[in-house]
Amino acid sequence: MLEYVFFDQRPWQDFVDYLKQLGLAIETARDDGEWLVYVPEELDDEMDEKIETRYEILLEMNEQLIADQQGSSHVDMAGINVSLMDGRVVQAEVDPQLINRLLQVVSVEELGEFVRAIALAVEQGDERPLCQR
Repeated sequence: MLEYVFFDQRPWQDFVDYLKQLGLAIETARDDGEWLVYVPEELDDEMDEKIETRYEILLEMNEQLIADQQGSSHVDMAGINVSLMDGRVVQAEVDPQLINRLLQVVSVEELGEFVRAIALAVEQGDERPLCQR
């Protein structure tokens, strides 16, 4: 399942409603100030593009709502969820400008695959060269 994270209920609800209109079987959750949406990974390219476009728009709305709430104390931050082998999910703080640049050339799924590969390599600690694996 693909995971989409929001930090305000309003854009989350808009996203949930949109996905339901598209006829997708989704799952939702609320966890410590985060509103989560889980979408099946088996999407065609057209559907994936629709979802990503809507998510990007709602992320901007999410960002603005947080900035309005926090006023001058708002800090521009972004994070990538990293799933660990023991089942925990942690967030790696990443410069938002870097995330935006990455997402201009790779999809969210590709970025997730890249992060999963790094997490697995760190947790398994296989020091052999690739040609010996």
